[in-house]
Amino acid sequence: MKVFQIGAAGGVGRRLARLLTDRGDEVTGMYRNPDQADTVRESGATPLSGDLIADSVDELAAKLSGHDVVVFSAGAHGTGMDKTTAIDGKGLEKAAEAAARAGVRRFVLVSVFPEAGRDRDTSEGFEHYMRVKKTADVYLTRTDLDWQIIRPGTLLNDPGTGRVTAGLAIEYGSVTRDDVAAFLAAALREPALDRGIIELTGGDTPIPKAVAHLAATLHPTRAH
Repeated sequence: MKVFQIGAAGGVGRRLARLLTDRGDEVTGMYRNPDQADTVRESGATPLSGDLIADSVDELAAKLSGHDVVVFSAGAHGTGMDKTTAIDGKGLEKAAEAAARAGVRRFVLVSVFPEAGRDRDTSEGFEHYMRVKKTADVYLTRTDLDWQIIRPGTLLNDPGTGRVTAGLAIEYGSVTRDDVAAFLAAALREPALDRGIIELTGGDTPIPKAVAHLAATLHPTRAH
């Protein structure tokens, strides 16, 4: 499988790239900051410079051409509301349009759990981020792509357990970046999850079993 990662240098992105390349997939990792090239390379992916803000849709489409799937885990990461709009919002829209133009039908978006942060006082920037992420989800669902939207809970850097709770609607919780990456790696090989919005936290179910159960729930006739 040829995978194009947008956000490849991030905490989830670089973990996913390592899992994918270790199992033999070909991964191209797009980075914006030149300092991130080595991070992408060390994950096993092939680094490729790109910019969701500056690149045109056609320029992005040329980069995506020839791949089987796009994984979008890019984000502004608290650099300001304008950047959040440009990267998490408009950047997602631009990437989805580029995938369609390049003939890459499968598109996986790492989004955010709707209840994130609701147990604390939130800033204007955080509320803006949540609105932008929801609008991006809605945009992707209205495309003709074979999309998957994964909404992890609060992300942790603890070692993964290989066990999760995953479903169309689950209670809020935390999840390790290791386990998010492992779930994504499994989901990429299960097209029966396409056109599903999946919430994800830590839990007790082994990831392969969680993916198989979701596949049977979403597309009973396609699951295997």
